[in-house]
Amino acid sequence: MLKVDLDKAVGIATLEPEGELAESDFSAAAGIIDPYLEQVGELKGIIIHTKSFPGWSSFSSLIAHLKFVREHHTKISRVAFVTDSPIGNFAEHVASHFVNAEIRNFDFCELETSKKWILDGDIQ
Repeated sequence: MLKVDLDKAVGIATLEPEGELAESDFSAAAGIIDPYLEQVGELKGIIIHTKSFPGWSSFSSLIAHLKFVREHHTKISRVAFVTDSPIGNFAEHVASHFVNAEIRNFDFCELETSKKWILDGDIQ
């Protein structure tokens, strides 16, 4: 399951995976995020907040995830991986070559810091 919290006041979507990700998780996330994008045009950022990355329930789930990224990355300014998983470092260094959004990794306990970075830019 993928919990999606869209803070429309500031333009940040927080995604919190709870167990392996399923294909339906990404269509549900798009159902929440897409109407906002149609109205406003972009998100300031997406936060992926998870202690450890749970993986996907199937290959089709992975494909749905990649399709979600492909369809949304040009409309998002920043992506924060807020996790203690090594996937955060991987994403910051590798995924940045494939998406338009600026990507940064934060420790799991740094959720508020990641929001500040998305809203205000670089932080110390």
